[in-house]
Amino acid sequence: MSTVTQRIKSIRQPRGGLISPKLFRIEKLEDRNSNDVSLASLINGEENVAPYIVGTAVDYLTRYMLGKCSKEIAFETTLRGSWILGETDIVKSLLEDITGLDDKSIDSACKVVVYDDLYRTGRLRISPEEVSADRTTIQNIRLMVKRSLLFWEKYGTVVKQGMTFDGGYTPLVTSGEGDYATKDTIWEFKVLKGEPTPKHTLQLYMYYLLGIHSIESEFYTKITHLGIFNPRLNKVYLLDIPQIPVETVNYIYKNIMGYRTEI
Repeated sequence: MSTVTQRIKSIRQPRGGLISPKLFRIEKLEDRNSNDVSLASLINGEENVAPYIVGTAVDYLTRYMLGKCSKEIAFETTLRGSWILGETDIVKSLLEDITGLDDKSIDSACKVVVYDDLYRTGRLRISPEEVSADRTTIQNIRLMVKRSLLFWEKYGTVVKQGMTFDGGYTPLVTSGEGDYATKDTIWEFKVLKGEPTPKHTLQLYMYYLLGIHSIESEFYTKITHLGIFNPRLNKVYLLDIPQIPVETVNYIYKNIMGYRTEI
């Protein structure tokens, strides 16, 4: 059994990557609302919690703040992880403390998302009690969530979030979860200090392939773009799917995904 990210770790990509990040066009977004101190300021200082916690907290708080789902849906993977240890009561208690982008909400989000790691990797690297987001971390997360909400104002309505791909998995790729989709783009949020890597771009394309083979293939066949948004750098990366060379498509399709025929 292998997730999308585990499958990517098991293969060696050619120099530059199968889906080169250089194919993506880049747009740098500007912070708006100069009267809002958190938006007028730059992200600064070192955060005192692990990057994977910061990134997940930004993603799930954005989902919740979009107002399209409950906290239980926004933090669904977290709840699944807590079930493994029988600690759903801890998660539910922390979720009650998440009401917006105040300090307590953001700190509680950082604490609760540690259970994602348990669900995705089978181990818990740190307990909620060991996580306590400091002022810099809280301010940075708040700014990144606000940037994410402004990003969605420009790039369209979220149609799907936290996507799974029932019917699309193969013996080589047995699970995987995408971040967001609009009517024509699959989006991944990557809270990175640098630019996307070939692992990130391949991950996004694999989600697209899973989608067009899933039970919701009618929706995914209308997708025409792959997109990455990095709220830390406030940058958008977009690729028109037809730009991917056919030979690359077929290689990923058969050798990495394990589909029997060419696309």
